[in-house]
Amino acid sequence: MAVASLSAAALLVTGVAWRSVDSLRSNLATVSDLGLGGAADGAVDILMVGTDSRTDAHGNPLSASELASLRAGEEVANNTDTILLIRVPNDGSSATAISIPRDSYVAVPGLGNSKINAAYGATKEEKRLELVQSGVPDDEADRESTQAGREALVSAVAGLTGVTVDHYAEVGLLGFVLLTDAVGGVDVCLNAPVDEPLSGANFPAGEQTLNGSDALSFVRQRHDLPRGDLDRIVRQQVFMASLVRKVLSAGTLSNPGTLGQLSNAVSRSVVLDDDWDVLQFATNLQNLAGGNVTFETIPVADINGMTDYGESIVAVDPTEVQNWVRGLLGDDAPPATDPDAPDVPQIDPSTVTVDVANDSGISGLASSVSSTLGAEGFRTGDVGNNEGESVDTTTVYAGASDDDAAKAVAARVGATSTAVDDSLPSGTVRIVLASDYSGTGTPSSAITGVTSAGDAPTPAPAAADPIDAGSTGPQCVN
Repeated sequence: MAVASLSAAALLVTGVAWRSVDSLRSNLATVSDLGLGGAADGAVDILMVGTDSRTDAHGNPLSASELASLRAGEEVANNTDTILLIRVPNDGSSATAISIPRDSYVAVPGLGNSKINAAYGATKEEKRLELVQSGVPDDEADRESTQAGREALVSAVAGLTGVTVDHYAEVGLLGFVLLTDAVGGVDVCLNAPVDEPLSGANFPAGEQTLNGSDALSFVRQRHDLPRGDLDRIVRQQVFMASLVRKVLSAGTLSNPGTLGQLSNAVSRSVVLDDDWDVLQFATNLQNLAGGNVTFETIPVADINGMTDYGESIVAVDPTEVQNWVRGLLGDDAPPATDPDAPDVPQIDPSTVTVDVANDSGISGLASSVSSTLGAEGFRTGDVGNNEGESVDTTTVYAGASDDDAAKAVAARVGATSTAVDDSLPSGTVRIVLASDYSGTGTPSSAITGVTSAGDAPTPAPAAADPIDAGSTGPQCVN
């Protein structure tokens, strides 16, 4: 679905499309007051969401034939099953699209912890009922509650990733079908044949070109895949990479008929925030014609997590996600300490070796904490179970009472206690993790209200390489 904003932009950077810029602008559905922007960080950060709405971007019901083309039934729904954070540097030289699994368990304003794909829909329904019960007309209640749902999703994504969202783009199921058909289908490749009736996915193995309805089944399938929704994300990414290549190709951009279909698809199915100067953004995107777009997925703590009331989720660690996003997007390394904490020394993490000893009773906690700190630039020291005196409170030890590194690491991991161990050399600290620990690197089995469905957390296997829209031919996937 990320290709929708790129498609809109592509229409505006071609000579053929200039005459229809005003028409496209006037026909686009827009939304305002989502609390966007405000961070000058050298890039445009776009939240792109794909909804399973059965209406078009302007709220009009779909026709019977359009509903049939979705192969998704007629049940009214407002889940956002595709969530992408897209970063485009101000010079338009590249784009990175970061996928967030739909079942990621995160903090949602007003709801508490929830699957992120429910942030929009659950908030909307709660607000709609409140408005209707207070006497607000149905149309107005639907409009105001939709706004509340979008705001909640923007806040949830920003809280998870640490990225300020500058612009918002929303695409319904119809848009996916229309965009795919507008370019004459998109090439994909499967490792093995599939026949999964819930999504309508029924394809042979190997390379093939899919039209809109088949493409939607291809990217919506989650059952009968080895990693469920994570494999579905990979499908969405390789499909979008292929679609980006086709939309930004010379053949597409020079064909008036194709541009007309793309323009219609965008105006019927895309909602953008009204502060977005799409024309200026489009001008900055001309360098993307080479396909310099990559797709990544956030790290997860446990792909088989379970809430304490039995709901299956994907457990994520916001601290780990935020650090990963900073590194992925080329931002400066995260501070070794909380910059807002009083009297905490600022240190260079590369000068500090951190030993981690586990006295918490939580299996794997020391390794998880050590790995997280290592990813932030600290040198990894000894890791294992605590063999010294047991502690009731997580404690950071150093060779001297005034050691800046100990104070900084204690602030970083949320420890309230420091102590002296004169056997530790200068530049080395040791964390002894007690049962009270809940800071950075906490695995899903230790997150309040979340347990692992198996004997231990099941992290998702890391992808060998990001998916690149500039590569030749479709990448074969499950």
